Amino acid sequence: MEKTETELMLRGYGLTTAELFYHMPDYTHVLNSFIWQDYDLAPDHPALFKFVEFWQREIDGPLHSVRFTHRKMLSSGEWQNQVGEFTLH
Repeated sequence: MEKTETELMLRGYGLTTAELFYHMPDYTHVLNSFIWQDYDLAPDHPALFKFVEFWQREIDGPLHSVRFTHRKMLSSGEWQNQVGEFTLH
Protein backbone atom coordinates (compact mmCIF):
# COMPACT_ATOMS: atom_id res chain seq x y z
CA MET A 1 0.00 0.00 0.00
CA GLU A 2 1.41 3.37 -1.02
CA LYS A 3 1.85 5.97 1.70
CA THR A 4 0.25 9.41 1.51
CA GLU A 5 2.33 12.57 1.22
CA THR A 6 1.55 13.49 4.83
CA GLU A 7 2.71 10.08 6.09
CA LEU A 8 5.95 10.43 4.13
CA MET A 9 6.58 13.92 5.54
CA LEU A 10 5.96 12.66 9.08
CA ARG A 11 8.57 9.94 8.48
CA GLY A 12 11.19 12.57 7.55
CA TYR A 13 10.79 12.70 3.78
CA GLY A 14 10.97 16.01 1.97
CA LEU A 15 10.25 17.16 -1.55
CA THR A 16 13.30 16.83 -3.79
CA THR A 17 13.34 18.69 -7.10
CA ALA A 18 16.08 17.93 -9.62
CA GLU A 19 16.90 19.51 -12.95
CA LEU A 20 18.81 17.13 -15.18
CA PHE A 21 20.77 18.59 -18.08
CA TYR A 22 21.48 16.12 -20.86
CA HIS A 23 22.89 16.03 -24.37
CA MET A 24 20.43 15.39 -27.18
CA PRO A 25 21.21 11.97 -28.73
CA ASP A 26 21.24 13.26 -32.34
CA TYR A 27 22.72 16.70 -31.57
CA THR A 28 25.46 16.16 -29.00
CA HIS A 29 26.27 19.89 -28.69
CA VAL A 30 22.69 20.73 -27.68
CA LEU A 31 21.73 20.58 -24.00
CA ASN A 32 18.18 19.98 -22.90
CA SER A 33 16.71 19.85 -19.41
CA PHE A 34 14.28 17.59 -17.57
CA ILE A 35 12.61 18.34 -14.22
CA TRP A 36 12.05 15.49 -11.73
CA GLN A 37 10.25 15.67 -8.36
CA ASP A 38 9.62 13.08 -5.68
CA TYR A 39 9.61 12.70 -1.92
CA ASP A 40 13.04 11.62 -0.76
CA LEU A 41 15.22 11.30 2.35
CA ALA A 42 18.09 13.74 2.82
CA PRO A 43 21.09 13.59 2.89
CA ASP A 44 21.40 10.28 1.01
CA HIS A 45 18.59 10.89 -1.55
CA PRO A 46 18.02 7.22 -2.51
CA ALA A 47 15.08 7.98 -4.85
CA LEU A 48 17.07 10.63 -6.76
CA PHE A 49 20.09 8.38 -7.19
CA LYS A 50 17.84 5.49 -8.25
CA PHE A 51 16.34 7.74 -10.94
CA VAL A 52 19.78 8.94 -12.11
CA GLU A 53 20.96 5.33 -12.37
CA PHE A 54 17.82 4.49 -14.37
CA TRP A 55 18.52 7.44 -16.69
CA GLN A 56 22.10 6.37 -17.29
CA ARG A 57 21.03 2.78 -17.95
CA GLU A 58 17.86 3.32 -20.07
CA ILE A 59 17.86 6.81 -21.67
CA ASP A 60 19.87 7.60 -24.81
CA GLY A 61 20.68 11.21 -23.86
CA PRO A 62 23.86 11.21 -21.76
CA LEU A 63 23.71 13.36 -18.63
CA HIS A 64 25.71 16.57 -18.51
CA SER A 65 24.86 17.60 -14.95
CA VAL A 66 22.21 17.37 -12.22
CA ARG A 67 21.15 20.25 -10.01
CA PHE A 68 18.80 19.55 -7.11
CA THR A 69 17.24 21.01 -4.00
CA HIS A 70 15.53 19.39 -1.04
CA ARG A 71 12.86 20.91 1.15
CA LYS A 72 11.65 19.27 4.30
CA MET A 73 8.13 20.61 4.52
CA LEU A 74 7.02 19.12 7.81
CA SER A 75 8.66 17.49 10.77
CA SER A 76 6.99 15.37 13.41
CA GLY A 77 7.29 18.17 15.98
CA GLU A 78 5.39 20.57 13.73
CA TRP A 79 2.35 18.35 13.20
CA GLN A 80 -0.74 19.29 15.22
CA ASN A 81 -4.20 17.83 14.91
CA GLN A 82 -6.67 20.71 14.67
CA VAL A 83 -10.37 20.17 15.12
CA GLY A 84 -12.80 22.91 14.24
CA GLU A 85 -14.72 24.59 11.51
CA PHE A 86 -15.67 28.14 10.69
CA THR A 87 -17.83 29.61 7.96
CA LEU A 88 -17.05 32.87 6.21
CA HIS A 89 -20.13 34.55 4.68
